[in-house]
Amino acid sequence: MKNRLVASFVFIAVMLVCQSWGFYGHKRINRMAVFTLPPEMVGFYKKNIEYVTAHAVDPDKRRYASKGEAPRHYIDIDHYAKEGQNVFQIMPRNWFDAVEKFSEDTLQAYGIVPWHVARMTNWLTKAFESRDANRILSVSADIGHYIGDAHVPLHTTENYNGQLTDQKGIHGLWESRIPELMADEYDYFVGRAKYINRPIDAIWAAVIESHSHLDSVLLIEKDLTQKIASDQKYAFETRGKSTVRQYSQQFSLAYTNRMGDMVETRMRKAIVMVGSMWYTAWVNAGQPDLNNIDEVNEEQLAKELKEAEDAFQRQQIKGRNHDN
Repeated sequence: MKNRLVASFVFIAVMLVCQSWGFYGHKRINRMAVFTLPPEMVGFYKKNIEYVTAHAVDPDKRRYASKGEAPRHYIDIDHYAKEGQNVFQIMPRNWFDAVEKFSEDTLQAYGIVPWHVARMTNWLTKAFESRDANRILSVSADIGHYIGDAHVPLHTTENYNGQLTDQKGIHGLWESRIPELMADEYDYFVGRAKYINRPIDAIWAAVIESHSHLDSVLLIEKDLTQKIASDQKYAFETRGKSTVRQYSQQFSLAYTNRMGDMVETRMRKAIVMVGSMWYTAWVNAGQPDLNNIDEVNEEQLAKELKEAEDAFQRQQIKGRNHDN
């Protein structure tokens, strides 16, 4: 019984640090996005900053409750690659054109993050139009998560955890371990949110840029693994009441030093895009006065949080697990 309990603690601890951007990273992205907003919006979002921060991780928690959740977090764009062709020229930007070309089942199987972000921007616009404070906050928190995911190179490939190149675990290293060690040193002065004329094009541009870093993400880790002894690549660390095997600080810092400011830059760009999507939805809704909308229903928000947490604690992930 004791061994089972220890194993459970270890599993939970590992999952907490191996979500996309890590729980810490997603919360930081949403929180800092609030400060990109114009005066007409920032008061409402500052008042509810703890909500959009805490709920930034809800989509990852829903992966334990909804089978259809996982594809919203990534797009394995290299699945569609054909020799001698630019894969991004093969894939239509419009959802219906993509469905016609590849089928909806195929798109769902290999990820739909750019289309889901565009769709959620419309949902947020409707929430602003209806002056529904709860809906504004929940959609804002969610869209921040998916935008964050689109800025991660490993969310653009079938080799999402290095499982195809004998680099299993690289997902957590890039997205969780490095931000965990370095994020307090990052520069979060990212500028002001800007209106985005075509959200679908903007999010596709983010995916394209993320994918452009993929070779470096994989090749640098492979090179370092050959140069650093295996007993120095990993270390055991205490997390709460459990001890977990983790990439060592030595290896993690060597990796981020070789990549330069890649992780920081992707996080900074995610922050400003989150703020910009919130701002765009608000403008498209007619710029409603956020100081004069329905009061937030705290009971409903608490209920939603509990439902997500209950599903997460059951630890039965549905769909793709980055650690498999």
